[in-house]
Amino acid sequence: MSGPATIADFTAKKPNGEEISLADKLGKVILVVNTASKCGFTPQYDGLEALWKQYGERGFEVLAFPCNQFGAQEPGTADEIESFCKVNFGVSFPLMAKIDVNGPNAAPLFDWLKAEAPGVLGTKGIKWNFTKFLIDRQGKVVKRYAPTDKPASIAKDIETLL
Repeated sequence: MSGPATIADFTAKKPNGEEISLADKLGKVILVVNTASKCGFTPQYDGLEALWKQYGERGFEVLAFPCNQFGAQEPGTADEIESFCKVNFGVSFPLMAKIDVNGPNAAPLFDWLKAEAPGVLGTKGIKWNFTKFLIDRQGKVVKRYAPTDKPASIAKDIETLL
């Protein structure tokens, strides 16, 4: 059997531990991001929220996965992370449960994303917080963006897929 072909082959957990099927996301353009609250790139939450507000009604979603693997920059609990994002950045897009994106405990979704769109570390890893993956309406990875790529710079690619 071959490996997963689309995002629909995966599940994710909400901060409360409830598991959701990402098959429900088929038909939408999705930006998957590993996030952290105490990172130099944390202000990108503003840009992610702007994209979500601009394109959400047209079938675009941001899925943020907090991760504490880079400089221990996401030490909080699910409630603390959610509160921080809402209070400081007005985040209204879905935050998922905290996960690992690299190593033996990496979420299967991120293993697939890395295989579909290898970065500078190849399929071995995510380099830092706020690595972004753009997924089309069919659930396929279209492009990977570096942590330094600001969300606004992705808008044109999102427009193309919508």
